[in-house]
Amino acid sequence: MALPKRIIKETERLMAEPVPGISAIPHEDNLRYFDVEIHGPASSPYEGGIFKLELFLPEDYPMTAPKIRFLTKIFHPNVDKLGRICLDVLKNNWSPALQIRTILLSIQALLGAPNPDDPLADDVAKHWKADEQAAIEKAREWTRTYAQPQPQPAS
Repeated sequence: MALPKRIIKETERLMAEPVPGISAIPHEDNLRYFDVEIHGPASSPYEGGIFKLELFLPEDYPMTAPKIRFLTKIFHPNVDKLGRICLDVLKNNWSPALQIRTILLSIQALLGAPNPDDPLADDVAKHWKADEQAAIEKAREWTRTYAQPQPQPAS
């Protein structure tokens, strides 16, 4: 089945004009699936991390939001254990005027500004509200553990 022009145009633009700190590469066998990498924003607990996500454009995109989730484990009040993301533009504030790149930028911004007042991971949000510094340190630790390439031992 042919891809809608909109998806082709968005994909071409993502390839031709990549967003700094974000890559989104479509699967060769299904151009509705993207492998996404988002670099943790500077001065955030996620700085230095490279987070892998998967993005899928449903049949009725752009009338419905893309499906996207983190594959990399992350300690964040707006991302649950399954990698699902609590972000208004993926839910009730979705608009067909939004594009893949705007969603990815919104997720990158969410990494820079976690919102424990609208959590998806209640335990993380409670930790964040009770002791923000300890929660930030735990987010940094998880970033080092799960989102940074581990040096390979010399053989």
